[in-house]
Amino acid sequence: MDVLHLTLRQLQIFVAVARSGSTTAAAETIALSQSATSAALQELERLLALRLFDRVGKRLLLNDNGRALLPRAEALLAGAADVERLARDADAQRGALRIGASLTVADHALPPLLAAFLGERPRTAPHWATEVAVGNTAQICAQVAAFELDIGLIEGPSHEPTLVAQPWLEDELVVVGTPAVAATQGASLAALREAVWLLREAGSGTREVSDQALAPLIGPYRRRITLGSNEALRQAALAGLGLACLSRHVVADALARGQLQTVAAPLPRISRQWHWVCPAGRLPTPALAALIALLPSVTPVQTGMAEGADRR
Repeated sequence: MDVLHLTLRQLQIFVAVARSGSTTAAAETIALSQSATSAALQELERLLALRLFDRVGKRLLLNDNGRALLPRAEALLAGAADVERLARDADAQRGALRIGASLTVADHALPPLLAAFLGERPRTAPHWATEVAVGNTAQICAQVAAFELDIGLIEGPSHEPTLVAQPWLEDELVVVGTPAVAATQGASLAALREAVWLLREAGSGTREVSDQALAPLIGPYRRRITLGSNEALRQAALAGLGLACLSRHVVADALARGQLQTVAAPLPRISRQWHWVCPAGRLPTPALAALIALLPSVTPVQTGMAEGADRR
């Protein structure tokens, strides 16, 4: 990579001289002595190996080199000013924060978290754009590790060695089916071994935790249907296709209405820890620190999705 020798201060001095026509007038606008201003301008011309002004008496008039440089210098200075404004603008920092969430977290904890984090800012700001990445746990961790996201909110364990995972909330998984399916396919461990299982895809935190809890009891799944989202699993379970192991947050409404029920087979309580992950050694920005401080106060929404909702 080429080493940059120009400085923003030199460009600022050049623009000031171009606008005022003299080093004396420019020095007054940029709080420098006339001699320091003149020396900085000469150093800039030396670095560029270009004359930027024609000297006419005491006046400095832009030549063709200077006229070509002026708009570029002004653009660079405007960009630097934007960077400084961003550093002072807490709302801009919040809008620029790149957040990722695995699917269960995105459906049930992310909305109240964003409401607390953003507040009225999107409504009152002249312009606002925030994007949140949603995927399974493995996908979100990979994006954080690649510095494509600033933080990941995940429901499964992280296997990325460059990430630090901090515990956040505890979640419970339950094995459910329609009353008819639960009564037959979920009556005993032997019945569970023969059941049709509705499963999330590999890389899903829900799938990894459910596999770890169920495999020692029922062995490999003999009959399975793999679906790529919690809502697809919930709808498949409601349709009577088989048994699903899902977060209680996902099926809370269906359990309350009696559309689904937990199986009678003796299973241990299946719990998991939600985590937030960031690259190891990275110091949080004020916006990221504010988001992290809100995490313990978030109460996940205890309901499934409404009929007709996006099923990703």
